[in-house]
Amino acid sequence: MRLTRGKLLAGAAVAALLALTGCGGSDGKDAAAKETVPPTATGSLEELAAEVKCKPSIQTDADEIRQAVCKISTGKFILATFATDRGQREWLDGAKDYGGSYLVGAKWIAVGDQKMVTTLRGRLGGNLEQGTSHHAGGSGDGGTGTGHSGHHSG
Repeated sequence: MRLTRGKLLAGAAVAALLALTGCGGSDGKDAAAKETVPPTATGSLEELAAEVKCKPSIQTDADEIRQAVCKISTGKFILATFATDRGQREWLDGAKDYGGSYLVGAKWIAVGDQKMVTTLRGRLGGNLEQGTSHHAGGSGDGGTGTGHSGHHSG
């Protein structure tokens, strides 16, 4: 079932990214958010990665989705391209349950912390979307995620 597979891939991607970034985030008031946003980029995973000067490390190479980890000077993010708009929306709807920040373009999504997706938006265009926060108290650290087991910084 594609919906289930998509949600599993989305969950795995977001979980991996959150582990890489240490659940990082910001207050969303970055100066970069006020910059002019270019037209939304289009193209293959490799073409989009080239736009932000990263060499993608392909993690998933399937007909419905291609997914890679990218590293640039400001950090790491996940870049995914989709065969269909519906596949993209299903993946995003499933991934948002895991939190995170998403930059959504034409059949592509970049996943990272708020600062990263804001930076990428300045190069790729697209729309910013937020996942459901998984820091709703309970971790004992005021929702910062710094004492949250299962995640590490670095």
